[in-house]
Amino acid sequence: MNVGENIFEKVYDIVKKIPVGKVTTYGAIAQAIGIKSSARMVGWALNSDRGNITMPYHRVVNRNGQLTGKNYFHTPNMMRELLESEGISFVNESVDMTKHYWAPFGMDNLDD
Repeated sequence: MNVGENIFEKVYDIVKKIPVGKVTTYGAIAQAIGIKSSARMVGWALNSDRGNITMPYHRVVNRNGQLTGKNYFHTPNMMRELLESEGISFVNESVDMTKHYWAPFGMDNLDD
């Protein structure tokens, strides 16, 4: 397994643990796996596994709670619909991060 695949597997391991009704950020995942300034790498990992419908990728948003990954779903509204079906609330077009943010491995800040 090369280094990139190892990082991707670490990303997938965290995504699997995001609880229903919660979201986390690309940056929080990157920080949790030791690549703090590589939130974009997290996005690449998620995009490379798009066909896996068992992964809750809809629970990963940007640091402002915006649904930046929504274009990778079957419809532009599907990501929001999935989140709302899990009880996630929104403020305008962004997830209410004060209510729904989940920090991987005990991280508790939104400064990612």
